[in-house]
Amino acid sequence: MKKTMMSGLLILGLLLTGCGKADGKAAKAPGTPVDEMHKQAQSLLAEGKTLDAKAAYEQLTNDHPDYKNIEQAQKELYDLNMKIIFSDIQTPLTVIHEVKAGDTLGKICKQYNVTMDLVKASNGMKSEVVRVGQKLRIWTGKFSVYADKSQNILMLKCGEEVIKVYSVSTGLNNSTPVGTFKIMTKLENPVWFKAGAVIPPESPENVLGTRWMGFDKEGYGIHGTVAPDKIGQQVTAGCIRMRNEDVEELFKVLPRGTEVTIVD
Repeated sequence: MKKTMMSGLLILGLLLTGCGKADGKAAKAPGTPVDEMHKQAQSLLAEGKTLDAKAAYEQLTNDHPDYKNIEQAQKELYDLNMKIIFSDIQTPLTVIHEVKAGDTLGKICKQYNVTMDLVKASNGMKSEVVRVGQKLRIWTGKFSVYADKSQNILMLKCGEEVIKVYSVSTGLNNSTPVGTFKIMTKLENPVWFKAGAVIPPESPENVLGTRWMGFDKEGYGIHGTVAPDKIGQQVTAGCIRMRNEDVEELFKVLPRGTEVTIVD
């Protein structure tokens, strides 16, 4: 009798807790509140509510750093941050500049210390030609870069906000210099001058990859790579090396004069 009662109670308990089966299918366990926050952020983004989605992702990643899917949520937030920067969306860090007589795209970019690439992308421009009365969305936030050699990561920041984190390679035997430097030169498809030899951009031996951003410390900078499998390791001659698609993205955002801080 006791055995029969216990079996009945066990079955009842399984049904009440949702652990039993219905129509031959196991009941689906409910998601956690943090899972629901993640889904809400994804839904807002899918609905085109970009700034609301950003706020939701920021709350999730700030309040729940131990969330089981935190890396995925952070990546989605970083991608969203870059999407906003390159878009025509108005934010507290953007202004609308109405083109006046005598304006050129170069003058406008210099006025706001922003790259041409970013202004063109934000405004859907195919050329550098501007016309009087044209209204341009301009990003006014100040970008900076923070690189951590111990973790082989590079952070793109705007003010105090971390916009995106990239995996990079740094110098073999701790040869990447520590300190704060400025980006002084920017080159697309750079030639590599190696011990007197000239290595053209298209050569598979050109370790600079597709972009070069040189520091005010001669011989050092941020560049692409021909060996993406080595990203995340300390293998360079002292520069910071990135995947080509990553350095190309960064190149479009960072104007000359951007500060780069490197720490051990």
